[in-house]
Amino acid sequence: MRPIAVTAYAKECWNALEKPNLVTLIYEAYIKLRKQGEPDISIVIPAYNEEKNILQTLFSLCNNVTDKAVEIVVVNNNSKDKTEELVLTTGVRCVLETRQGITSARNAGLAAANGKYILNADADSIYPKDWVNEMCKPFYTHKDVAVVYGRFSFVPIGKTNRLTYFVYEYVTDFNRFLNKYIKDEAVNVYGFNSGFKREDGVAVEGFNHPPGTNEDGWLALKLRDKGYGKLYAVTNIKALVWTSDRRIQMDGGFVKATITRIKRILFKQGVERNDL
Repeated sequence: MRPIAVTAYAKECWNALEKPNLVTLIYEAYIKLRKQGEPDISIVIPAYNEEKNILQTLFSLCNNVTDKAVEIVVVNNNSKDKTEELVLTTGVRCVLETRQGITSARNAGLAAANGKYILNADADSIYPKDWVNEMCKPFYTHKDVAVVYGRFSFVPIGKTNRLTYFVYEYVTDFNRFLNKYIKDEAVNVYGFNSGFKREDGVAVEGFNHPPGTNEDGWLALKLRDKGYGKLYAVTNIKALVWTSDRRIQMDGGFVKATITRIKRILFKQGVERNDL
Protein backbone atom coordinates (compact mmCIF):
# COMPACT_ATOMS: atom_id res chain seq x y z
CA MET A 1 0.00 0.00 0.00
CA ARG A 2 1.15 3.51 -0.78
CA PRO A 3 1.82 5.88 2.14
CA ILE A 4 -0.96 8.33 2.84
CA ALA A 5 1.40 10.76 4.56
CA VAL A 6 4.98 11.74 3.80
CA THR A 7 7.26 9.40 5.74
CA ALA A 8 9.32 10.62 8.68
CA TYR A 9 12.59 9.99 6.83
CA ALA A 10 11.39 11.86 3.73
CA LYS A 11 10.38 14.79 5.94
CA GLU A 12 13.77 14.77 7.63
CA CYS A 13 15.54 14.90 4.27
CA TRP A 14 13.12 17.47 2.85
CA ASN A 15 13.85 19.74 5.81
CA ALA A 16 17.56 18.95 5.92
CA LEU A 17 18.53 22.57 5.24
CA GLU A 18 17.56 23.24 8.85
CA LYS A 19 20.52 21.14 10.00
CA PRO A 20 23.39 23.55 10.86
CA ASN A 21 26.07 21.00 9.88
CA LEU A 22 24.35 19.60 6.78
CA VAL A 23 27.37 19.77 4.46
CA THR A 24 29.52 17.92 6.99
CA LEU A 25 26.83 15.27 7.46
CA ILE A 26 26.64 14.69 3.71
CA TYR A 27 30.42 14.60 3.38
CA GLU A 28 30.83 12.00 6.11
CA ALA A 29 27.95 9.87 4.85
CA TYR A 30 29.29 9.96 1.30
CA ILE A 31 32.71 8.68 2.40
CA LYS A 32 30.98 5.62 3.87
CA LEU A 33 28.82 5.16 0.79
CA ARG A 34 31.71 5.59 -1.65
CA LYS A 35 34.00 3.10 0.12
CA GLN A 36 37.30 2.18 -1.56
CA GLY A 37 38.18 1.11 -5.08
CA GLU A 38 36.08 1.20 -8.21
CA PRO A 39 32.39 1.84 -7.64
CA ASP A 40 29.84 -0.89 -8.25
CA ILE A 41 27.05 1.62 -8.81
CA SER A 42 26.97 5.17 -10.15
CA ILE A 43 24.09 7.49 -9.29
CA VAL A 44 23.79 10.19 -11.95
CA ILE A 45 21.94 13.44 -11.22
CA PRO A 46 21.38 16.12 -13.90
CA ALA A 47 21.08 19.55 -12.31
CA TYR A 48 20.10 22.97 -13.61
CA ASN A 49 19.74 25.74 -11.03
CA GLU A 50 19.03 23.34 -8.16
CA GLU A 51 20.72 25.16 -5.28
CA LYS A 52 17.47 25.05 -3.29
CA ASN A 53 17.09 21.28 -3.62
CA ILE A 54 20.39 19.53 -4.32
CA LEU A 55 21.63 19.23 -0.72
CA GLN A 56 18.44 17.55 0.47
CA THR A 57 18.68 15.06 -2.38
CA LEU A 58 22.34 14.32 -1.67
CA PHE A 59 21.58 13.92 2.02
CA SER A 60 18.99 11.25 1.24
CA LEU A 61 21.22 9.43 -1.24
CA CYS A 62 24.36 9.48 0.88
CA ASN A 63 22.49 7.93 3.78
CA ASN A 64 21.60 4.86 1.77
CA VAL A 65 22.53 1.59 3.48
CA THR A 66 24.32 -0.82 1.15
CA ASP A 67 27.41 -3.01 1.03
CA LYS A 68 28.08 -1.84 -2.54
CA ALA A 69 30.54 0.93 -3.39
CA VAL A 70 28.50 3.83 -4.73
CA GLU A 71 29.64 7.00 -6.46
CA ILE A 72 27.44 10.00 -7.14
CA VAL A 73 27.94 12.13 -10.25
CA VAL A 74 26.11 15.44 -10.53
CA VAL A 75 25.99 16.98 -13.99
CA ASN A 76 25.88 20.76 -13.87
CA ASN A 77 23.95 21.73 -17.00
CA ASN A 78 24.95 25.41 -17.15
CA SER A 79 23.48 26.36 -13.79
CA LYS A 80 23.45 30.08 -13.09
CA ASP A 81 23.19 29.65 -9.33
CA LYS A 82 25.37 27.92 -6.70
CA THR A 83 24.45 24.35 -7.61
CA GLU A 84 27.99 23.27 -8.51
CA GLU A 85 29.56 25.11 -5.57
CA LEU A 86 27.24 23.38 -3.12
CA VAL A 87 27.83 19.95 -4.63
CA LEU A 88 31.61 20.29 -4.45
CA THR A 89 31.51 21.23 -0.75
CA THR A 90 30.04 17.79 -0.01
CA GLY A 91 32.83 15.86 -1.73
CA VAL A 92 30.49 14.66 -4.46
CA ARG A 93 31.83 14.77 -8.00
CA CYS A 94 30.37 17.42 -10.31
CA VAL A 95 30.92 17.56 -14.07
CA LEU A 96 29.95 20.36 -16.43
CA GLU A 97 27.84 19.81 -19.53
CA THR A 98 27.56 22.98 -21.62
CA ARG A 99 25.08 21.58 -24.13
CA GLN A 100 21.73 22.54 -22.66
CA GLY A 101 19.08 19.90 -22.18
CA ILE A 102 18.25 16.79 -20.20
CA THR A 103 19.46 14.39 -22.91
CA SER A 104 22.90 15.97 -23.09
CA ALA A 105 23.11 16.09 -19.29
CA ARG A 106 22.21 12.42 -18.88
CA ASN A 107 24.65 11.40 -21.61
CA ALA A 108 27.40 13.40 -19.92
CA GLY A 109 26.66 11.61 -16.66
CA LEU A 110 26.77 8.24 -18.37
CA ALA A 111 30.14 9.10 -19.93
CA ALA A 112 31.56 10.23 -16.58
CA ALA A 113 30.25 7.30 -14.54
CA ASN A 114 32.50 4.42 -13.53
CA GLY A 115 30.05 1.97 -11.97
CA LYS A 116 28.83 -1.24 -13.56
CA TYR A 117 25.27 -0.10 -12.95
CA ILE A 118 23.75 3.34 -13.47
CA LEU A 119 20.94 4.63 -11.28
CA ASN A 120 19.17 7.74 -12.54
CA ALA A 121 18.14 10.35 -9.99
CA ASP A 122 16.89 13.93 -10.00
CA ALA A 123 17.97 16.91 -7.92
CA ASP A 124 14.55 17.63 -6.42
CA SER A 125 13.70 14.17 -5.07
CA ILE A 126 14.17 12.26 -1.82
CA TYR A 127 15.48 8.69 -1.92
CA PRO A 128 14.82 6.17 0.88
CA LYS A 129 17.70 4.44 2.64
CA ASP A 130 17.13 1.14 0.82
CA TRP A 131 16.72 2.65 -2.64
CA VAL A 132 20.13 1.61 -3.99
CA ASN A 133 19.79 -1.98 -2.80
CA GLU A 134 16.20 -2.44 -3.94
CA MET A 135 16.76 -0.89 -7.36
CA CYS A 136 19.87 -2.95 -8.08
CA LYS A 137 18.64 -6.24 -6.60
CA PRO A 138 16.99 -7.39 -9.87
CA PHE A 139 20.31 -7.08 -11.69
CA TYR A 140 21.95 -9.41 -9.18
CA THR A 141 19.10 -11.91 -8.96
CA HIS A 142 17.93 -12.08 -12.60
CA LYS A 143 20.02 -12.56 -15.72
CA ASP A 144 17.53 -11.09 -18.16
CA VAL A 145 16.92 -7.59 -16.74
CA ALA A 146 17.93 -4.62 -18.90
CA VAL A 147 16.19 -1.79 -17.06
CA VAL A 148 14.74 -1.34 -13.59
CA TYR A 149 12.23 1.36 -12.77
CA GLY A 150 10.39 2.29 -9.61
CA ARG A 151 7.44 4.14 -8.16
CA PHE A 152 7.17 7.58 -6.65
CA SER A 153 4.93 9.74 -4.49
CA PHE A 154 4.52 13.50 -4.36
CA VAL A 155 5.60 15.89 -1.65
CA PRO A 156 3.11 18.78 -1.92
CA ILE A 157 4.66 22.21 -2.28
CA GLY A 158 1.57 23.90 -3.76
CA LYS A 159 -2.05 24.00 -2.65
CA THR A 160 -2.78 20.34 -3.35
CA ASN A 161 -2.84 18.26 -0.15
CA ARG A 162 -1.18 14.89 0.35
CA LEU A 163 -4.46 12.93 0.55
CA THR A 164 -5.42 14.15 -2.91
CA TYR A 165 -2.08 12.99 -4.27
CA PHE A 166 -2.53 9.63 -2.51
CA VAL A 167 -5.64 9.01 -4.63
CA TYR A 168 -4.00 10.48 -7.74
CA GLU A 169 -1.05 8.10 -7.40
CA TYR A 170 -3.32 5.08 -7.46
CA VAL A 171 -4.90 6.42 -10.65
CA THR A 172 -1.45 6.73 -12.20
CA ASP A 173 -0.61 3.18 -11.04
CA PHE A 174 -3.64 1.96 -12.99
CA ASN A 175 -2.52 4.02 -15.96
CA ARG A 176 0.90 2.36 -15.85
CA PHE A 177 -0.76 -1.04 -15.72
CA LEU A 178 -2.69 -0.19 -18.88
CA ASN A 179 0.46 1.12 -20.55
CA LYS A 180 1.94 -2.38 -20.52
CA TYR A 181 -0.91 -3.63 -22.69
CA ILE A 182 -2.21 -0.76 -24.82
CA LYS A 183 0.92 1.36 -25.25
CA ASP A 184 4.37 0.20 -24.20
CA GLU A 185 5.83 -0.51 -20.77
CA ALA A 186 8.77 1.74 -21.64
CA VAL A 187 6.59 4.82 -21.07
CA ASN A 188 6.54 3.86 -17.37
CA VAL A 189 10.30 4.41 -17.05
CA TYR A 190 11.17 7.79 -15.54
CA GLY A 191 14.62 9.31 -15.47
CA PHE A 192 14.59 10.09 -11.75
CA ASN A 193 13.91 6.51 -10.62
CA SER A 194 15.41 3.95 -12.97
CA GLY A 195 18.61 2.11 -13.75
CA PHE A 196 20.52 0.03 -16.29
CA LYS A 197 23.91 -1.56 -16.95
CA ARG A 198 26.44 1.06 -17.99
CA GLU A 199 28.02 -0.96 -20.81
CA ASP A 200 24.59 -1.66 -22.29
CA GLY A 201 23.68 2.01 -22.18
CA VAL A 202 26.89 2.96 -23.95
CA ALA A 203 26.33 0.26 -26.59
CA VAL A 204 22.98 1.78 -27.61
CA GLU A 205 24.33 5.36 -27.71
CA GLY A 206 22.96 6.34 -24.35
CA PHE A 207 19.95 8.59 -24.08
CA ASN A 208 19.94 9.76 -27.70
CA HIS A 209 16.40 9.61 -29.01
CA PRO A 210 14.33 10.69 -32.03
CA PRO A 211 12.46 14.00 -32.02
CA GLY A 212 9.10 13.80 -30.29
CA THR A 213 10.21 11.16 -27.80
CA ASN A 214 11.63 11.27 -24.27
CA GLU A 215 15.15 10.24 -23.36
CA ASP A 216 14.37 7.92 -20.45
CA GLY A 217 11.62 5.84 -22.02
CA TRP A 218 13.43 5.65 -25.34
CA LEU A 219 16.58 4.28 -23.70
CA ALA A 220 14.50 1.60 -22.02
CA LEU A 221 12.88 0.72 -25.33
CA LYS A 222 16.25 0.50 -27.09
CA LEU A 223 17.74 -1.76 -24.45
CA ARG A 224 14.77 -4.10 -24.45
CA ASP A 225 14.22 -4.24 -28.21
CA LYS A 226 17.91 -4.80 -28.92
CA GLY A 227 17.88 -7.89 -26.74
CA TYR A 228 19.62 -6.73 -23.56
CA GLY A 229 16.77 -7.98 -21.39
CA LYS A 230 13.36 -7.09 -20.04
CA LEU A 231 12.03 -4.12 -18.11
CA TYR A 232 11.57 -4.77 -14.39
CA ALA A 233 9.20 -2.78 -12.17
CA VAL A 234 10.50 -2.41 -8.61
CA THR A 235 7.40 -2.21 -6.44
CA ASN A 236 8.89 -2.66 -2.96
CA ILE A 237 7.80 0.23 -0.76
CA LYS A 238 11.43 0.54 0.39
CA ALA A 239 12.30 1.90 -3.05
CA LEU A 240 9.51 4.48 -3.23
CA VAL A 241 10.92 7.89 -4.18
CA TRP A 242 9.43 11.15 -2.92
CA THR A 243 9.48 13.95 -5.46
CA SER A 244 8.33 17.54 -5.60
CA ASP A 245 5.04 18.33 -7.32
CA ARG A 246 6.53 21.49 -8.80
CA ARG A 247 6.20 20.20 -12.36
CA ILE A 248 2.48 19.64 -11.85
CA GLN A 249 2.20 23.19 -10.55
CA MET A 250 4.20 24.49 -13.52
CA ASP A 251 1.92 22.59 -15.93
CA GLY A 252 -1.18 24.31 -14.60
CA GLY A 253 -1.88 22.57 -11.32
CA PHE A 254 -3.41 19.32 -10.16
CA VAL A 255 -6.79 19.57 -11.93
CA LYS A 256 -5.27 20.18 -15.35
CA ALA A 257 -2.72 17.37 -14.89
CA THR A 258 -5.47 14.95 -13.86
CA ILE A 259 -7.64 15.81 -16.86
CA THR A 260 -4.68 15.31 -19.18
CA ARG A 261 -3.96 11.88 -17.69
CA ILE A 262 -7.60 10.79 -17.98
CA LYS A 263 -7.64 11.79 -21.64
CA ARG A 264 -4.54 9.69 -22.22
CA ILE A 265 -6.18 6.68 -20.61
CA LEU A 266 -9.49 7.03 -22.46
CA PHE A 267 -8.50 8.18 -25.91
CA LYS A 268 -5.01 6.93 -26.71
CA GLN A 269 -4.66 3.41 -28.00
CA GLY A 270 -1.74 1.35 -29.20
CA VAL A 271 1.92 2.18 -28.91
CA GLU A 272 2.71 5.83 -29.48
CA ARG A 273 6.43 6.49 -29.70
CA ASN A 274 5.93 10.17 -28.88
CA ASP A 275 4.92 9.04 -25.39
CA LEU A 276 8.45 7.72 -24.87
